[in-house]
Amino acid sequence: MTAETNAIAQLQALQDALLRLEDGSISASALNEQARASQALLAALPERYGPVLLQLLDRLESSALFTEESCSFSQADLHEHLRGWLGKARAQLGM
Repeated sequence: MTAETNAIAQLQALQDALLRLEDGSISASALNEQARASQALLAALPERYGPVLLQLLDRLESSALFTEESCSFSQADLHEHLRGWLGKARAQLGM
């Protein structure tokens, strides 16, 4: 597999993981681990994408500590931001 193919596969896997998080199949921690292991994807994107993703992941994992939505840890908002990040990453990869 080429680096680009690996990056695309990791992006698709993250999109699938977000869907599984939303349906309760996996935890925020599992998504976090998968995203942090997506080194081919992060290497294929501009440098600024990495810190933004890590910040989103940290906030998402912190939000999982709350059973209700709170104004500073809205899981729905974080899911939407992560979907936005994935969309921009997809565009960067020319997909």
